Amino acid sequence: MRPLIGTSLKMNFTSSEAATYFDALRPMVAPLTSCELFVLPPFTSIWVARDRLRDSNVAWGAQDVHAEDAGAHTGDISAPMLADLGCTFVEVGHSERRRDHAESNELVANKVRQVLRHHMTPIMCVGEPRPGSLDAALDHVLRQARAGMSMVPEHDRARVVIAYEPVWAIGEGAAAADPAHVGAVHLGLHELGARVIYGGSVDPFTAGPILREDGVDGLFVGRAALDPKRFATIAQLAGS
Repeated sequence: MRPLIGTSLKMNFTSSEAATYFDALRPMVAPLTSCELFVLPPFTSIWVARDRLRDSNVAWGAQDVHAEDAGAHTGDISAPMLADLGCTFVEVGHSERRRDHAESNELVANKVRQVLRHHMTPIMCVGEPRPGSLDAALDHVLRQARAGMSMVPEHDRARVVIAYEPVWAIGEGAAAADPAHVGAVHLGLHELGARVIYGGSVDPFTAGPILREDGVDGLFVGRAALDPKRFATIAQLAGS
Protein backbone atom coordinates (compact mmCIF):
# COMPACT_ATOMS: atom_id res chain seq x y z
CA MET A 1 0.00 0.00 0.00
CA ARG A 2 1.30 3.47 -0.87
CA PRO A 3 2.22 5.80 2.01
CA LEU A 4 -0.60 8.20 2.90
CA ILE A 5 0.60 11.79 3.27
CA GLY A 6 -1.78 14.58 4.18
CA THR A 7 -2.38 17.74 6.11
CA SER A 8 -5.08 19.63 7.95
CA LEU A 9 -4.88 23.34 7.28
CA LYS A 10 -6.83 23.92 10.52
CA MET A 11 -8.22 27.49 10.80
CA ASN A 12 -5.82 28.93 8.25
CA PHE A 13 -6.35 30.51 4.80
CA THR A 14 -9.35 32.31 3.42
CA SER A 15 -10.90 30.83 0.29
CA SER A 16 -8.76 33.14 -1.86
CA GLU A 17 -5.61 32.17 0.04
CA ALA A 18 -6.51 28.50 -0.23
CA ALA A 19 -6.83 28.84 -4.01
CA THR A 20 -3.32 30.27 -4.15
CA TYR A 21 -2.04 27.44 -1.94
CA PHE A 22 -3.63 24.69 -4.04
CA ASP A 23 -2.41 26.28 -7.28
CA ALA A 24 1.13 26.28 -5.89
CA LEU A 25 0.99 22.77 -4.44
CA ARG A 26 -0.57 20.94 -7.37
CA PRO A 27 2.34 21.14 -9.86
CA MET A 28 4.92 20.47 -7.12
CA VAL A 29 3.43 17.06 -6.30
CA ALA A 30 2.03 16.16 -9.73
CA PRO A 31 4.93 13.77 -10.56
CA LEU A 32 4.40 11.73 -7.37
CA THR A 33 2.70 8.42 -8.00
CA SER A 34 4.15 6.29 -5.19
CA CYS A 35 2.25 7.96 -2.35
CA GLU A 36 -1.37 8.96 -1.68
CA LEU A 37 -1.96 12.66 -0.92
CA PHE A 38 -4.75 14.62 0.75
CA VAL A 39 -5.51 18.06 2.19
CA LEU A 40 -8.19 19.05 4.71
CA PRO A 41 -9.00 22.76 4.35
CA PRO A 42 -11.48 24.69 6.51
CA PHE A 43 -15.12 24.07 5.61
CA THR A 44 -15.25 27.41 3.79
CA SER A 45 -12.58 26.28 1.32
CA ILE A 46 -13.63 22.71 0.52
CA TRP A 47 -15.33 23.93 -2.65
CA VAL A 48 -12.05 25.62 -3.61
CA ALA A 49 -10.18 22.34 -3.14
CA ARG A 50 -12.76 20.60 -5.31
CA ASP A 51 -12.35 23.16 -8.08
CA ARG A 52 -8.55 23.51 -7.93
CA LEU A 53 -7.59 19.89 -7.21
CA ARG A 54 -10.10 18.06 -9.41
CA ASP A 55 -8.34 15.52 -11.69
CA SER A 56 -5.12 15.88 -9.71
CA ASN A 57 -3.32 13.34 -7.49
CA VAL A 58 -4.33 15.28 -4.35
CA ALA A 59 -7.57 14.29 -2.62
CA TRP A 60 -9.44 16.64 -0.30
CA GLY A 61 -11.65 16.34 2.72
CA ALA A 62 -12.87 17.95 5.95
CA GLN A 63 -11.62 18.52 9.48
CA ASP A 64 -14.79 17.38 11.25
CA VAL A 65 -18.35 16.17 10.69
CA HIS A 66 -21.62 15.95 12.62
CA ALA A 67 -22.85 12.53 13.74
CA GLU A 68 -26.28 12.97 12.10
CA ASP A 69 -27.32 13.28 8.45
CA ALA A 70 -29.40 16.45 8.94
CA GLY A 71 -31.41 18.41 11.47
CA ALA A 72 -31.43 21.39 13.80
CA HIS A 73 -27.69 21.53 14.43
CA THR A 74 -26.75 25.15 13.89
CA GLY A 75 -23.25 25.65 12.55
CA ASP A 76 -22.56 21.96 11.97
CA ILE A 77 -21.76 20.16 8.72
CA SER A 78 -23.12 16.74 7.76
CA ALA A 79 -21.47 13.82 5.99
CA PRO A 80 -23.86 14.07 2.99
CA MET A 81 -22.79 17.70 2.55
CA LEU A 82 -19.13 16.69 2.54
CA ALA A 83 -19.67 13.79 0.18
CA ASP A 84 -21.52 16.11 -2.20
CA LEU A 85 -18.37 18.27 -2.35
CA GLY A 86 -16.27 15.29 -3.36
CA CYS A 87 -14.56 14.77 -0.03
CA THR A 88 -12.57 11.56 0.31
CA PHE A 89 -11.25 11.94 3.87
CA VAL A 90 -12.81 13.29 7.07
CA GLU A 91 -10.83 13.90 10.24
CA VAL A 92 -12.52 13.09 13.55
CA GLY A 93 -11.48 13.17 17.18
CA HIS A 94 -8.54 15.56 16.99
CA SER A 95 -7.21 16.42 20.46
CA GLU A 96 -8.24 20.06 19.96
CA ARG A 97 -11.83 18.97 19.28
CA ARG A 98 -11.76 16.67 22.31
CA ARG A 99 -10.37 19.51 24.46
CA ASP A 100 -12.26 22.54 23.14
CA HIS A 101 -15.60 20.88 22.34
CA ALA A 102 -15.61 18.12 24.98
CA GLU A 103 -15.86 15.40 22.35
CA SER A 104 -16.11 11.95 23.93
CA ASN A 105 -14.94 8.62 22.59
CA GLU A 106 -18.61 7.73 22.03
CA LEU A 107 -19.16 10.81 19.87
CA VAL A 108 -15.99 10.06 17.90
CA ALA A 109 -17.24 6.51 17.30
CA ASN A 110 -20.52 7.85 15.94
CA LYS A 111 -18.66 10.21 13.62
CA VAL A 112 -16.43 7.38 12.36
CA ARG A 113 -19.52 5.32 11.57
CA GLN A 114 -21.16 8.29 9.84
CA VAL A 115 -18.14 8.91 7.59
CA LEU A 116 -18.05 5.25 6.56
CA ARG A 117 -21.81 5.23 5.89
CA HIS A 118 -21.28 7.92 3.30
CA HIS A 119 -18.38 6.15 1.60
CA MET A 120 -15.58 8.38 2.82
CA THR A 121 -12.47 7.54 4.84
CA PRO A 122 -12.38 8.57 8.51
CA ILE A 123 -9.06 9.74 9.89
CA MET A 124 -9.48 9.08 13.60
CA CYS A 125 -6.98 10.90 15.82
CA VAL A 126 -5.61 9.36 19.01
CA GLY A 127 -2.75 10.40 21.28
CA GLU A 128 -1.55 10.40 24.86
CA PRO A 129 -1.60 13.76 26.71
CA ARG A 130 1.99 13.82 28.01
CA PRO A 131 5.34 12.10 27.42
CA GLY A 132 5.78 8.82 29.26
CA SER A 133 6.58 5.17 28.85
CA LEU A 134 5.71 3.17 25.76
CA ASP A 135 3.37 1.00 27.82
CA ALA A 136 1.47 4.04 29.10
CA ALA A 137 1.21 5.50 25.59
CA LEU A 138 -0.04 2.23 24.14
CA ASP A 139 -2.59 1.79 26.90
CA HIS A 140 -3.99 5.27 26.30
CA VAL A 141 -4.16 5.20 22.51
CA LEU A 142 -5.48 1.66 22.29
CA ARG A 143 -8.34 2.55 24.61
CA GLN A 144 -9.14 5.59 22.46
CA ALA A 145 -8.83 3.68 19.21
CA ARG A 146 -10.87 0.67 20.32
CA ALA A 147 -13.64 2.96 21.55
CA GLY A 148 -13.55 5.02 18.35
CA MET A 149 -13.83 1.90 16.21
CA SER A 150 -16.42 0.19 18.38
CA MET A 151 -19.14 0.67 15.75
CA VAL A 152 -17.01 -0.44 12.80
CA PRO A 153 -17.64 -4.00 11.59
CA GLU A 154 -14.46 -6.04 11.35
CA HIS A 155 -14.69 -6.21 7.54
CA ASP A 156 -14.69 -2.38 7.37
CA ARG A 157 -11.70 -1.73 9.63
CA ALA A 158 -9.28 -1.49 6.73
CA ARG A 159 -11.28 1.53 5.53
CA VAL A 160 -10.30 3.49 8.66
CA VAL A 161 -7.13 5.53 9.10
CA ILE A 162 -5.82 6.04 12.64
CA ALA A 163 -3.70 9.16 13.09
CA TYR A 164 -1.35 8.77 16.05
CA GLU A 165 -0.79 12.31 17.29
CA PRO A 166 0.77 12.57 20.77
CA VAL A 167 -0.82 15.67 22.28
CA TRP A 168 2.55 16.76 23.67
CA ALA A 169 4.05 16.72 20.16
CA ILE A 170 1.46 19.10 18.66
CA GLY A 171 1.75 22.87 18.46
CA GLU A 172 4.26 25.68 18.23
CA GLY A 173 7.53 24.81 19.92
CA ALA A 174 6.77 21.09 20.21
CA ALA A 175 9.04 18.36 18.86
CA ALA A 176 8.16 15.15 17.06
CA ALA A 177 8.12 11.92 19.03
CA ASP A 178 11.15 9.65 18.78
CA PRO A 179 10.87 7.49 15.65
CA ALA A 180 11.34 4.27 17.63
CA HIS A 181 8.48 5.25 19.96
CA VAL A 182 6.29 6.11 16.97
CA GLY A 183 7.04 2.77 15.32
CA ALA A 184 6.26 0.79 18.46
CA VAL A 185 2.94 2.58 19.01
CA HIS A 186 1.99 2.08 15.37
CA LEU A 187 2.71 -1.63 15.54
CA GLY A 188 0.44 -1.85 18.59
CA LEU A 189 -2.35 0.05 16.86
CA HIS A 190 -2.15 -2.22 13.84
CA GLU A 191 -3.93 -4.92 15.84
CA LEU A 192 -7.14 -3.04 14.99
CA GLY A 193 -6.73 -3.64 11.26
CA ALA A 194 -6.60 0.03 10.20
CA ARG A 195 -3.91 2.03 8.45
CA VAL A 196 -1.87 4.08 10.95
CA ILE A 197 -0.22 7.42 10.14
CA TYR A 198 1.80 9.74 12.38
CA GLY A 199 1.17 13.41 13.11
CA GLY A 200 2.91 15.75 15.52
CA SER A 201 5.60 18.26 14.52
CA VAL A 202 6.37 16.49 11.25
CA ASP A 203 8.78 18.46 9.07
CA PRO A 204 11.26 17.71 6.26
CA PHE A 205 13.88 16.69 8.85
CA THR A 206 11.76 14.33 10.99
CA ALA A 207 9.67 12.82 8.19
CA GLY A 208 12.28 10.45 6.75
CA PRO A 209 13.28 8.65 9.98
CA ILE A 210 9.64 8.27 11.01
CA LEU A 211 8.61 6.87 7.63
CA ARG A 212 11.36 4.25 7.84
CA GLU A 213 9.84 2.73 10.98
CA ASP A 214 7.86 -0.50 10.57
CA GLY A 215 4.14 0.07 10.94
CA VAL A 216 4.18 3.71 9.83
CA ASP A 217 1.76 3.93 6.90
CA GLY A 218 2.14 7.65 6.32
CA LEU A 219 2.20 11.13 7.84
CA PHE A 220 -0.35 13.71 8.93
CA VAL A 221 1.55 16.97 8.58
CA GLY A 222 0.68 20.04 10.64
CA ARG A 223 2.10 23.56 10.51
CA ALA A 224 5.00 22.60 8.22
CA ALA A 225 2.46 21.99 5.45
CA LEU A 226 1.22 25.58 5.54
CA ASP A 227 4.15 26.20 3.21
CA PRO A 228 3.32 24.23 0.04
CA LYS A 229 7.03 23.79 -0.75
CA ARG A 230 7.68 22.13 2.60
CA PHE A 231 4.63 19.92 2.23
CA ALA A 232 5.78 18.90 -1.24
CA THR A 233 9.26 18.12 0.12
CA ILE A 234 7.78 15.82 2.77
CA ALA A 235 5.60 14.12 0.17
CA GLN A 236 8.65 13.57 -2.03
CA LEU A 237 10.44 11.87 0.87
CA ALA A 238 7.53 9.45 1.16
CA GLY A 239 7.48 8.86 -2.56
CA SER A 240 11.20 8.19 -2.93
